[in-house]
Amino acid sequence: MKPVRTLAEALGAGVLVLDGGLSNQLEAQGCDLSDVLWSARLLADGPEQIEAAHAAYVRARARVLITSSYQATFEGFARRGVDREETARLLARSVELARAAAEGVREEVWVAASVGPYGAMLADGSEYRGRYGLSVRELEAFHRPRIEVLAAAEPDVLALETVPDVAEAEALLRAAEGCGVPVWLSYTVEGGRTRAGQDLAEAFAVAAGNDRVVAVGVNCCDPAQAGAAVRQAVAVTGKPAVVYPNSGERWDARGRAWRGDMAFDPARAADWAAAGARLVGGCCRVGPTTITALAASLAPEGSA
Repeated sequence: MKPVRTLAEALGAGVLVLDGGLSNQLEAQGCDLSDVLWSARLLADGPEQIEAAHAAYVRARARVLITSSYQATFEGFARRGVDREETARLLARSVELARAAAEGVREEVWVAASVGPYGAMLADGSEYRGRYGLSVRELEAFHRPRIEVLAAAEPDVLALETVPDVAEAEALLRAAEGCGVPVWLSYTVEGGRTRAGQDLAEAFAVAAGNDRVVAVGVNCCDPAQAGAAVRQAVAVTGKPAVVYPNSGERWDARGRAWRGDMAFDPARAADWAAAGARLVGGCCRVGPTTITALAASLAPEGSA
């Protein structure tokens, strides 16, 4: 069942808790994600596992679920011999599974359809570099077909997430024009700049004045860098911020493994909220237990 309020209305009332990393929860459930399609493979091979992972975050007090479509693209599934009609059905299924996981829950739960960057389809870590050598028009043409399919599945918002550079942000916003669903725009950042090295003020500015954008911010970055980015996103756009860092570990694309130590402290969430974040959660390697602690740190706002 869809929530009574729009996401924008809910953001005006307080902070909403996002879920954490879907892939780490699927691995905790025993799923093998070594395929280049990552968690998107399970849309075809194990949808019940995806629904169970979403449900784990609902129990952890997440009130916004991000779908398993981050790495789901027409091009990626085509390499596995899946035709466009079936791929469209799988993309729509990602929204249906998140919605189903919230059935019977008394609180409102919103569904954010994940639209990952072009680099996610390449599965080589290039979403953490950007600058693929493609024009804004070419990137828009890549993103538009799946945005149209995801929007038709009626999520509450499109999560344009883990965006590494300004050109792709512009392409994603163009591709989402006229889709009838609001969006949030979330960059992955390092050292106070986009992964492609651009100034964050310039990056956030592409969403300023765009009424379809309900929140702007960062995800899949070091938690220590999130607070400054939230403050800058709010200052540049005047919009609520969205923030969901990863665990602080770093992805080694060549070794296909995470390196480093866990640095995500749920207690930081209150500071992010004070800086203007209204969508707060975790990304890769942040699990349900941490989301429960994060929700508790935001009380009573976390129950909005």
